[in-house]
Amino acid sequence: MSNAAIATWIFGLLLSLYTLLFLFRIILTWYPEVDLNRFPFVIAVWPTEPFLIPTRQWVAPIGGVDISPVIWVGIVSFLREILVGQQGLLRMMG
Repeated sequence: MSNAAIATWIFGLLLSLYTLLFLFRIILTWYPEVDLNRFPFVIAVWPTEPFLIPTRQWVAPIGGVDISPVIWVGIVSFLREILVGQQGLLRMMG
């Protein structure tokens, strides 16, 4: 197995995981009464919050709804396609 194939697999897995975590954060915005510091919610909050904090400073909530997780789903999906998609950079290197 080549280094590019290993990198493709690792980045694909990591970016897919982050997409799922951001989707979970979108669902959590529907339930504002949930304590995000409790298990199992902290599993989604801990790795995503460092990305969401600066995004919230640039993009204000629309109608009281935090759209920063939606923005990050788009960014991560775009990165996944560019890096490990069918015509992705890492896949073409392998």
